Amino acid sequence: MTHLAPLRARLEESFTPLACECSLNGDGTLTVRLYHRESGEVDLVVSGMSLDSVRSEDSIAKLIDELRYELHNTPLHRSEP
Repeated sequence: MTHLAPLRARLEESFTPLACECSLNGDGTLTVRLYHRESGEVDLVVSGMSLDSVRSEDSIAKLIDELRYELHNTPLHRSEP
């Protein structure tokens, strides 16, 4: 569990002004939720990640890149023509 606090802080730093919630699921996988602190509006939720996959600095950097990609390519962030 103590591993989640530094991961959350790193993600919040990378996705400011969004807040981040990291939670460990019953099956041992990780869920990351990026949301607006004031409104609570959720921008992205990713579930099912192995906690072991985010233990090194390189793996956390890769996760941040993947979350950025997902965040910018979700239907919520596409402008309507």
